[in-house]
Amino acid sequence: MRKKIVAGNWKMNKLSEEAVALTSELVNMANDEVQGDVKVILCPPAIYLTTLAKYIADAPNFALAAQNCSDKDSGAFTGEISAGMLQSIGVGYVLIGHSERRQYFGESNALLAAKVDAALSKGISPIFCCGESLDQRQNEDFIGFVKNQITESLFHLSAEQLLSVVIAYEPIWAIGTGLTASAEQAQEMHKALREHLASKYGSAVADDISILYGGSVTAASAAELFAAPDIDGGLVGGASLKSREFTNIIKAR
Repeated sequence: MRKKIVAGNWKMNKLSEEAVALTSELVNMANDEVQGDVKVILCPPAIYLTTLAKYIADAPNFALAAQNCSDKDSGAFTGEISAGMLQSIGVGYVLIGHSERRQYFGESNALLAAKVDAALSKGISPIFCCGESLDQRQNEDFIGFVKNQITESLFHLSAEQLLSVVIAYEPIWAIGTGLTASAEQAQEMHKALREHLASKYGSAVADDISILYGGSVTAASAAELFAAPDIDGGLVGGASLKSREFTNIIKAR
């Protein structure tokens, strides 16, 4: 049975004391209010990972993810963080291929494939992000475009390796634009991606992969989205910075 996951991508937000306060609030709220088996993954700025690990140590349903990692093991790469460094401080997940990394830093599918390999080699589960822009949705085979991101960055993996990957579908056109994806639109893409995985690895493997929805999830939209049969949770942006809002999203899962 695939995991139910709600991940919060904090991006470049929160000062140190704010990060600690938010984590503490989330752990306490989840302990009091959240029922069922849901994994909560917090993705803070890397500088806070070691500190926040102490605050989730007694919350087994919580885990930490880095927002990025290098494809290199070590060397003269100023400002980069390797998967081995993340492993050494106990980080279990890493975001790879977020739309902002693709857009602002020019990360290609080939580079992301190398980052996936680097993470897996250190026992870290990639949360692999994929998705289409508004232009791509309106003018291209948008499902084919996103499937190609999966093909070029993940289809070199063995079935065993793929089972350690979480996929997050981000409709870029529905993030911070005022536009929203309906539950039907989200389910359409999730179903297509699961079928694409099945075409390579078989339905048994595809049915075990968690696919998260990452298009401006809110407490108001979460329940309908998460009720879709191929949506296994969410990758949440701005709403993950508010303890009450994020807790309500976790409860919806």
